Amino acid sequence: MGAAVKAVELEAGGRAVRLSSPDKIYFPEKGYTKRDVAEYFLAVGPGITRALRDRPTTLQRFVDGVEGEFFYQKRAPKNLPDWIPTARIAFPSGRPADEICPTGLAAVIWAANLGTLTFHPWPVRSTDTDHPDELRIDLDPQPGTDYADAVRAAHELRSVLDGHGLRGWPKTSGGRGIHVFVPIAPEWTFTEVRRAAIAAGRELERRMPDRVTTAWWKEERGERIFVDFNQTARDRTIASAYSVRPRPHAPVSAPLRWEEIDDAEPGDFDIRTMPKRYADVGDVHADMDDHAFRIDSLLELADRDERERGLGDMPYPPEYPKMPGEPKRVQPSRARHDQDAEE
Repeated sequence: MGAAVKAVELEAGGRAVRLSSPDKIYFPEKGYTKRDVAEYFLAVGPGITRALRDRPTTLQRFVDGVEGEFFYQKRAPKNLPDWIPTARIAFPSGRPADEICPTGLAAVIWAANLGTLTFHPWPVRSTDTDHPDELRIDLDPQPGTDYADAVRAAHELRSVLDGHGLRGWPKTSGGRGIHVFVPIAPEWTFTEVRRAAIAAGRELERRMPDRVTTAWWKEERGERIFVDFNQTARDRTIASAYSVRPRPHAPVSAPLRWEEIDDAEPGDFDIRTMPKRYADVGDVHADMDDHAFRIDSLLELADRDERERGLGDMPYPPEYPKMPGEPKRVQPSRARHDQDAEE
């Protein structure tokens, strides 16, 4: 058995990037190594850099592979090379931080060397970190549902978006879900974009009440697709296109065309198969940056929901400060228990 290779240099975007311990196993079930991951990112280079370009990005790091512990690197590490830019973001608490902006392929490989499998870019650009330029809708299958259910919801979501003059680009989550990204003009705050996502989710729920839910509390969701509107809240992110997901077979979040989602099998897209697909069809989301839609119509729908249906804001995640107009963050069963106790 040969000696382990201590380090190699990979050429990425015209820059040599050092990869330490390239033979380190990251996916034991398949035997995939750190170098396999890095070479996958090289193979889809223009696609992953398109998805991350100029975006503050949280790194999900697995320094001991997918069977080890992981953590989210939100702040730029102290050893960040001077050729990787950063952007100042503000957390919901108001505290600031500088996050890396992996705008070039070399930065992606540098992050992969740190054990990064999944990139979590903010829906903003480094030039304006308070106004999202993407409306991201996460269709999350709940227990008892699967990818086929997410597909049905995605098609109806497409119709909802079309009715408001919007176009979405779908991708697999890397699991059973589907993400739909809508490029928008960076003119609205995180709160307004979240409000638009809630409005779209509620309209989808009205059209598919037995299949889709916007219920924040798990006890109310049932066997339906959950529209996770809080993924649009500040500092909540969704895995980028082409990110590797931490599952035994090394699946990836695969950009798709709308006509592909019915026949797609999420498990078929992994670090071995995606390079061939990419070589054959390229980045099928490459034209996203050519568009910037407006969400005025969804915000008008949100106003009507509140005015005519009494549907206001929804709960934020528990770690967020209390927001204006937000309902109580008490799960319904607990609220009923407390009310019964008082009576």
